[in-house]
Amino acid sequence: MSDTTQKIQAVEHAKVTPSRGYLGLSREDWSSFLESQSVPKFRSNQVADWVFKHFAKSTSEMTNVSKDLRAILDNQFDWTLPEIVSALDSKDGSTKLLLKTTSGQFIESVILRYEGRVSLCVSSQVGCKMACSFCQTGKLGFFRHLTTHEIIAQFLIAARIVRDEGRRLSHVVFMGMGEPLDNYDNVLKSVQMLVSPDGFGLSARHVTVSTSGIVPKIRDLAKDARCALAVSLHASRDELRQEIMPINRKWDLADLKTALLEYQRETGDKITFEYIMIRDKNCGLREAKELVKFLHGFRAKVNLIPFNAHPGLPYQRPTDDEIRAFQVYLAERSIAAPVRYSKGLDVSGACGQLAAKTQDSLHLAPRRKSVIAVDNLPS
Repeated sequence: MSDTTQKIQAVEHAKVTPSRGYLGLSREDWSSFLESQSVPKFRSNQVADWVFKHFAKSTSEMTNVSKDLRAILDNQFDWTLPEIVSALDSKDGSTKLLLKTTSGQFIESVILRYEGRVSLCVSSQVGCKMACSFCQTGKLGFFRHLTTHEIIAQFLIAARIVRDEGRRLSHVVFMGMGEPLDNYDNVLKSVQMLVSPDGFGLSARHVTVSTSGIVPKIRDLAKDARCALAVSLHASRDELRQEIMPINRKWDLADLKTALLEYQRETGDKITFEYIMIRDKNCGLREAKELVKFLHGFRAKVNLIPFNAHPGLPYQRPTDDEIRAFQVYLAERSIAAPVRYSKGLDVSGACGQLAAKTQDSLHLAPRRKSVIAVDNLPS
């Protein structure tokens, strides 16, 4: 085994125990901490306002906070944000951010600009355990969970970029690298901070958590969080779904449907089903009929996402006629099924394409070593 390989494995398996990141604190947490330091309540609100309203990235920006209090904050919390390694701008107006964490591993976020809103696709893990056959992130394997600080840091970095453009970041989708519900506690706190009026104040309808189908956590989410839910379905026949999504071997479609119906009864919310369309795989008449049957009993919509081709996978996008025929079949049965063409396709930032790639590596198949910064390898 080469020295470089040994170094990479050392970083892959290192247990990351970052200091307490300041973005992991809710307003209540700030209040409790500063009360323990005998700081007046109004001062804790000032500090929290700098974080949640002004997206402060250091205490030096807190101009109405005393130097002594700023020193306490600097000593007690980690104010380090992930480093922006590259920002690749797509022709469609989106921007893919390649971020280097303090552990020396790479993650990606995508700023999605639309006419009436700006959305951010955030990562919840470094890599992913789910190994979906159509997803580049799944080919990387799993490294670790992101902390709440690291998740919220993606939002804060993007919010500052968008603010400088004179716009507001109003939507967040947990559809980047990783399975959000596999990192449940950190994702849950992130969601709560994003939607809380005392936090970043986003509408609960504008924060979407996606899952490939971790059934017990779907049930927990119904009770624990106010947010929208999107389910990566992609097939409505167990045999086919197990082929492209290994999670179906643990929780099959019957288990998934039961949990989702319970979620809908608990929350009253409509569920969005994501359906990547892969030519000669899951978008024929048979699959359309199976999807209609699975959706019976739901208040739902289906986002049809033509497969985004990328190196290392044999799949292809269906023809426009095939996409249209599938959509029409659903529409004739009163199922809303808009076709969603992913943004960021030309910078490997579209659905299923996130694999920690720079401009020079967009043409390459996903590589596990691309997640690790060379200059962070142990000597």
